[in-house]
Amino acid sequence: MDISRTIAQMKENPGFAKNVGMVLVHNGVVRAWSRKGGEDVTFLEVTPDLGKIEAIRKEFLAKEGIFDIIIEAKSGRFKPGDDLLFIVVAGDLRENVKPVLAELLDRIKAEAISKKEVVSA
Repeated sequence: MDISRTIAQMKENPGFAKNVGMVLVHNGVVRAWSRKGGEDVTFLEVTPDLGKIEAIRKEFLAKEGIFDIIIEAKSGRFKPGDDLLFIVVAGDLRENVKPVLAELLDRIKAEAISKKEVVSA
């Protein structure tokens, strides 16, 4: 995802200027170390459930003050430093946008993405 281009396209929506005061972006990347034991990560295999991600996205679009949400979840084998998950949340006030991004990210990671770390021995 080209974040600048995505936000520029979002701004083309006629309601953007009237309804948006904040855009937050999450750009998840592969860590070079495992959260479990700190071992070096060789690669990460990721499988997103795109249907579930879309269902969660729609649920969060209905939250107060949220104007738009764009999500890109990649599938496949990735090395440390590779982009995995992009979330862009646009809304009226930071009190509405910040918690939506945090909760949305947690739900997607817990419910809609499976991953397998391969670490060096």
